[in-house]
Amino acid sequence: MEKIRIRQVLLFICVFSSGLVYGQVSYSIPEEMPKGSFVGNIAQDLGLNLKRLKTGKARIYTGDDTEYIALNKDRGVLSIKERIDRETLCGQTTPCALHFQIMLEDPMEFYTVTVEITDINDNPPAFRKNEIKFEIHELAQTGARFVLETANDQDVGVNGLQSYTLNPTNNFILKLHNDADGNKNVEMVLQKSLDREKNDHITLMLTALDGGDPQMSGTMQIQITVIDANDNAPVCSQPVYKASVAEHAPKGTVLTTVSATDADQGSYGKISYSISTEDVESLFTIESDEGVVQLIGGLDFEKQKHYQFNVQARDQGGHTDVCKVMVSVNDINDNKPSISIMSKSNAISEDSKKDTAVAILNVQDQDSGENGKVHCSINDNIPFSLKSTSNNFFSLVGDGDLDRERHPNYNITVTCTDEGAPSLSSNLTLQLQISDVNDNPPVFAKSLYEAFIPENNSPGVSILTIHAKDADWKQNARVSYMLQESTINGDSISAFVSVNADSGVVHAVRSFDYEQIKTFTFQVKAQDGGSPPQSSNVSVKVVIQDQNDNAPQVLYPVHTGSSVVAEIVPRSADVGYLVTKVVAVDVDSGQNAWLSYKLQKNMERALFEVGAQNGEIRTIRQITDKDAVKQKLTVVVEDNGQPPRSATVNVNVALADSFPEVLSEFSDFTHDKEYNDNLTFYLVLALAVVSFLFIVSIIAIFSVKCYRWRRERMFYKSNGHLPVIPYYPPLYADAGNTGTLQHVYNYEVCRTTDSRKSDLKHMRPCSQSIISLNTNGTLTLPHAHRDKLIIEDSDDQSSKERQPR
Repeated sequence: MEKIRIRQVLLFICVFSSGLVYGQVSYSIPEEMPKGSFVGNIAQDLGLNLKRLKTGKARIYTGDDTEYIALNKDRGVLSIKERIDRETLCGQTTPCALHFQIMLEDPMEFYTVTVEITDINDNPPAFRKNEIKFEIHELAQTGARFVLETANDQDVGVNGLQSYTLNPTNNFILKLHNDADGNKNVEMVLQKSLDREKNDHITLMLTALDGGDPQMSGTMQIQITVIDANDNAPVCSQPVYKASVAEHAPKGTVLTTVSATDADQGSYGKISYSISTEDVESLFTIESDEGVVQLIGGLDFEKQKHYQFNVQARDQGGHTDVCKVMVSVNDINDNKPSISIMSKSNAISEDSKKDTAVAILNVQDQDSGENGKVHCSINDNIPFSLKSTSNNFFSLVGDGDLDRERHPNYNITVTCTDEGAPSLSSNLTLQLQISDVNDNPPVFAKSLYEAFIPENNSPGVSILTIHAKDADWKQNARVSYMLQESTINGDSISAFVSVNADSGVVHAVRSFDYEQIKTFTFQVKAQDGGSPPQSSNVSVKVVIQDQNDNAPQVLYPVHTGSSVVAEIVPRSADVGYLVTKVVAVDVDSGQNAWLSYKLQKNMERALFEVGAQNGEIRTIRQITDKDAVKQKLTVVVEDNGQPPRSATVNVNVALADSFPEVLSEFSDFTHDKEYNDNLTFYLVLALAVVSFLFIVSIIAIFSVKCYRWRRERMFYKSNGHLPVIPYYPPLYADAGNTGTLQHVYNYEVCRTTDSRKSDLKHMRPCSQSIISLNTNGTLTLPHAHRDKLIIEDSDDQSSKERQPR
């Protein structure tokens, strides 16, 4: 078996400015190697490690459908994938080579590989016919030439056709000569005259030999019939005829006209023409009588640029001459540029650097000259450019800033145009996705969220929903919500509200009380799921809405467990006399704090009325003798909420002009509740000490009666009134005229050494008190709006003394 030698011929490595690595390596192998045969160690020759071949997804790009060479990425070697027949692949073209590229990704690289296919002697010389016949006149002169058909050997070089032999050589010898294009023409030359009478038929064997090892050959028989005299052979007007024709010329196009002359007369001088080259019979024809050469097939410049064939001129006597016809095919621009994708990325990150390669293209135009020159471009206004890396190779690279949020994808149209007239072009559209990076923070729909929630809400109730959008994609756009840590009145914000991390719904953690907190503000953070994450904050204001959950509180009059508060109205009081004023407040706000006053019971001959808005109790008629001294009024204070809430207060009023009369009537007031609760206790106690106290009581009553008699005399002379002492809680004030107290009442109490003879002066609202001193040394207040009597438990004894009166 012939030893196969593999020779590495050439290795180039070039680095281009676009970041692509381009290299070239050449190998030489013989044809007809079996499948799997070793071609070359591509990894070693290119300086690549095996890991790079695997991670870079190394592959072979040929540009067509046939792959003769395979790449073993595990071993880094090239091997035979399909049997290679040099004659089928290249015909007579030398040298014969396979051209392909090795493509790598991440980063994109490509290397050009050339594998030269050397010829082996696997084809013998072959004649188109097994037999050829000649009719030669016996008078043919010595030296007459007869052109023989040449053999065809598909091998090239030394393995191609080298020589001819002719046997026997009694009458004829062979003469070989090379024409201008290197082809061997064979002629049979008559060296000894023929004698038809001795031998009218001669059989010769023409053998064609190649130069291979072992040598191969082909044969053809020559049958010669000896006829009578035709002593002049045809002579072609010129040895070579040249013609040119455009590819795709229509059938019937006349290429040239071959002509020959014969000196003989008659039938021996009549010449017929024929094409003696078999390979072109399907493309060209010649009229046998006129010698007109015409086109009968289709020509393609890209397949074959030149044709040559022999035309034989033959007279009827068997003499021949041969001339050559050479046809040149002219190229026309009939092929569009062909765009092939060698490698392509489906997506590119939006933060990719400039000149990042996204695709490598190979552009071919089968036309030649200007028709085969190609210029490529892409559509405008996109951040990409097309760069030529080498002959017929282009790389599509980034040429600007990418922003997925503005342009998530691009349709890049590559247009390649040749320089023919008219020019032809081809388009290829590449779809490229821009992959997302986390370069956008979440954006809230509002700069400030404000929500209103009624107080006394249920814990867990939804307050509002906040929403933020992220212009990024997928995980980078997934927004989570969380509270920013802060405090409200010393408590963490998480004790008041919570936020759902996924939906952004804000929930109340506790029940709110408007009277404790009216509004609060906190911040919510929206954070995306990128790496590193992006975030933004927004302020949320929660306003607590008041509900009517507090009943009015009565500030005046105030009742204690050990005392009774009573208002004294003289029987001579005029209609509209101010008895007292009920003062109440409501800690709610708005209309929930608007208070109205009314009497709970209103008899037919009502003596009093209460101001619906100010709570002032006044007389509505003159007091008569039929009116009881002791009057008990129940005032209902009601707010304006829905539903309304109310409070009641009892106001004790005494209709009397003297203190003893008031005291005797109101002694029951002090002890009603106490007697009801402790009646048994006092009865037992009274029976136990009655004997002991009897004598002491007689003496004490007598002494007190004398003392009080004197004081009564002084009281009647002064025509004074008992003082009224209003009660207000400490630190209570009506700020900004928004409460229920519309005026401030000031009272001054003046007492003499005799407590019964004292006067109360009622001052005008917000004015300075004016005090006058009577001649008897007592202070008087000319206008008294209310009188107040507080009877303590210590006065019980005095009440008992007055009962006999």
